[in-house]
Parts: sequence; structure tokens; C-alpha cells
Amino acid sequence: MPWLQIKLEIKPDQAEQYEDLLLAAGCAAVTYQDNADQPIFEPDLGTTPLWQNTVITGLFAAEHDLKATSEYLHQAHSQLYPDEKIPTFKAEILEDKDWEREWMDNYEPMQFGQRLWVCPSWKEAPEPNAVNMMLDPGLAFGTGTHPTTALCLEWLDSQPLEGSNVVDYGCGSGILGIAALLLGAEKVTGVDIDPQALQASRDNLQRNKLEEARLELYYPPEVPAQKADLVVANILAGPLADLAPTLADLVRSGGKIVLSGLLEHQAKEITECYSEWFDLDPVAQREEWIRISGTRR
Repeated sequence: MPWLQIKLEIKPDQAEQYEDLLLAAGCAAVTYQDNADQPIFEPDLGTTPLWQNTVITGLFAAEHDLKATSEYLHQAHSQLYPDEKIPTFKAEILEDKDWEREWMDNYEPMQFGQRLWVCPSWKEAPEPNAVNMMLDPGLAFGTGTHPTTALCLEWLDSQPLEGSNVVDYGCGSGILGIAALLLGAEKVTGVDIDPQALQASRDNLQRNKLEEARLELYYPPEVPAQKADLVVANILAGPLADLAPTLADLVRSGGKIVLSGLLEHQAKEITECYSEWFDLDPVAQREEWIRISGTRR
């Protein structure tokens, strides 16, 4: 059935009140979105910051009484914020669709480097003789669509990984570790704090018909002492800085490290952290995101 959407432009400090008002008016779901392209990076733990120009959307049944709800919201706003202008109010009918099918139809295979493709399981691989990773978007991060993941996949595609031992620290969906296996790595150790990420990595390993013994998964405190040929960590600047001694200790002499999940302005901090152990390559960049790589001295 079709739905009625009611959208209001609000300030961040009005969000909780307007969510309560929309729910009280009978909406089935509430969402927030940025109305001005203002990114939010690495919020403080336990916080959920909103954008300065936030749009809140309430989803109602199509037959909902729009006039009554409009009057209710205007009256409530006047009581809650008597000195502030009533937010811009917009209503529209959202046509009925098979949203799962709509989303699946728009998710296409992606190429990274010369050999590697990431393909959803419901699409044909564009190049059957290429290195094709079958991976479906899910709960854990990592489908190749984000610049940081793309930067790492392109680097992996360019490397001679045959027979190598790889650590994927912050493995998420397993995309980087599984790509390494498909590109010739002998074994990957995946590490993550999220049990859903570890399960997603297992599922994607099976989806790509790889032997279970080639991917070992651990929570960080359980990672065995080892020296890897390559450590890849696509996480965030704060954890990467804190983990520098730990990650460096995982790389053998002459081995490689690849770091991403970083913004351009964070390059200096992370470079300084890792230059103690690594000879670092020129920074690679895509949009505002960067990748740092290097060789263990």
C-alpha cells in the first residue's frame, strides 16, 4: 500500500521532542537525514549527534488525516518553542514498491584494480574469468562502496599475495581478508570486536566456497602471537593510533601494512605513529579519504 510521508526541517535539539510528537500522532516509523551535506566523523562513544540542518520524517498510512496532524504539530510547536518559527513542513505520498527488490536491482558488481570484482550473489559476474568475490551487503561494514574499502581492495589487487599470511584487523564483513584469499593468500586471520562481523565473515567465506581452515576469526584479546606477511586495518584514526604497537608487532620484517578509514587531515598523525616501525609509501587518496601503506623495517 502507499504511504504518507511528513517531513520537517528541525534543529538537532528539537529531534527528541519531534520524534515523540510524530509517534504520538500515529506514525509507523521515524527517520533522520542530513539536509546540508554535513558529515559527522568519529562521534564520542555513547553519543548520537545530528546535523545542524536535520530533516525528520514520519511515515504514516496513506489514509492518515494530514490536516489534523498538521494542526497538532503546529499547536505543539507553539507550546514547546513559543519564540521559534514553525519548521518547514512537507507532505508527500510514497508509492508502494517491493523495496527489497528495488534495492537489489540497483546494487551492481564493482571492479577494483585489474583483476578483482565484488559481485552480489543475485547478479552474474561481468567477467567470469576474473577474480570474483561474491558478497552481499549485510549487518557488518564492508561492501566495497566506501572509498576506504575501495582503496584497500585496489591495493590488494596490485600485490603478489600468493602463499602469504594476512591479518585483517577490524574485518567487518570479511571483504578484505576474503579478497586476499581469492587473490592468492594462503591464510587470513580476521579480528573484530563485533560478533556479527565475525559471523558475516564466516558466511561470506562460505559464499565464496573457500575452505574454512583458511580463515581464522578472533576477538582482539584472543589473537595468537604471530608474524604476518601483511596486516590490513580499515578502521578509524583513533583506534589505529592506539593500536600502532600492536599492529606493528604482528608484521614480520619486510612485511607490509595497509591502513585506512582515515581522513586527509589525519595523515600526519597516523604517519608519525607508524614511521617508528615502517618505511611508508606516498599516501593514496580518494575523495577526502586516504590509505597509508608501508614496509616493516
